Amino acid sequence: MLNTEYSPLLETFRFTGGTELKNRVVMAPMTNFSSHEDGSVSRPEIDYYIRRSQGAGMVITACVYVSRGGKGFPGEFGADHDGLIPGLRELAEAIKGQGAKAVLQIFHGGRQCPPAQLPDGQTVSASAVPSELQGGGQGQVPRALTDEEITAIIADFGEATRRAIEAGFDGVEIHGANGYLLQQFFSPHSNLREDRWGGDVQKRLSFPLAVLRTVKEAVKQYAKGPFLVGYRFSPEEPETPGITMAETFTLVDALTEEGLDYLHVSLMELWSLPRRGTEDSRPRIEQLVDRVSGKVPVIGVGSLYTAADALKALGSGISLVALGRPLLIDPDWVQKVAEGRADDIETRLDTSAQAELVIPDPLWNALIHTPGWLPLKP
Repeated sequence: MLNTEYSPLLETFRFTGGTELKNRVVMAPMTNFSSHEDGSVSRPEIDYYIRRSQGAGMVITACVYVSRGGKGFPGEFGADHDGLIPGLRELAEAIKGQGAKAVLQIFHGGRQCPPAQLPDGQTVSASAVPSELQGGGQGQVPRALTDEEITAIIADFGEATRRAIEAGFDGVEIHGANGYLLQQFFSPHSNLREDRWGGDVQKRLSFPLAVLRTVKEAVKQYAKGPFLVGYRFSPEEPETPGITMAETFTLVDALTEEGLDYLHVSLMELWSLPRRGTEDSRPRIEQLVDRVSGKVPVIGVGSLYTAADALKALGSGISLVALGRPLLIDPDWVQKVAEGRADDIETRLDTSAQAELVIPDPLWNALIHTPGWLPLKP
């Protein structure tokens, strides 16, 4: 029997454009390393999504590259040519067949791409500034994109959106977070350009806004019904210079003014505190919700393992709660809440339960061998 304490998590949610979700829980986008080498979707990948689409109101897929030169991971699937549409359609139908809305996350990795995954082995970015690697050191020095190449990548985002529409997805999420290409253009750390794509904060907004406009134009041209357009962003960067909360407020204002269906705040810990750029000491998520002022829905994510965690997150003013790692650990998370069994939700990965959890081998190996990324059962 449903514990009414958690009933807000199970309330329906309706976007302004008309798309309705059966509850307030979203599966967050997570790379699974399990697609075919040619960028097509694999059967284990589809089964993995089916297992997690029965409870969530909306599933945001792992990111797909919109340009072959933007492939960010081994085993990443793509949306860079029409030959991939059949596999994308199969994935969309698999997710929607379980009762969830299906959103395709579209991206370009920029300087974060592993050179081995690129046709010419050369990363690209806004400027020739390498990324800082975890554990120290720097990545490959990227080649600064030309104006013509930038324009082509923007068009690629529009074409990937068209393919998502043709494949039957309910929306796309533009991946502007986690240090990938859109963030690289917005960041004063990685964008040292002095042309129309760089300079002050307003000029550094040019590329993200151009991508958003192109995506929206594709929706206007090709979608025959409601189709979501979301944008995911990271509030701050650790580097100096780097994106601050003050600059993120400028980004949020600009995105909201352009018009979109939701904003998705990428955080490892939802309640993390700001570094700089604001005198307000409250958690970032609370400040961002205040900044948006209800103009668009905000999705929050970050270490929300229990139903109590998720309920507290809704109390911060966000519209939807995204679960990533919690749904890897317990695909039945939402069902347990609905059945009044919230106390039975697993919060540590059972390392003997790969088959039951339906996690493909490449992702399973990454989970098991990445210390600290997931809490494991002792």
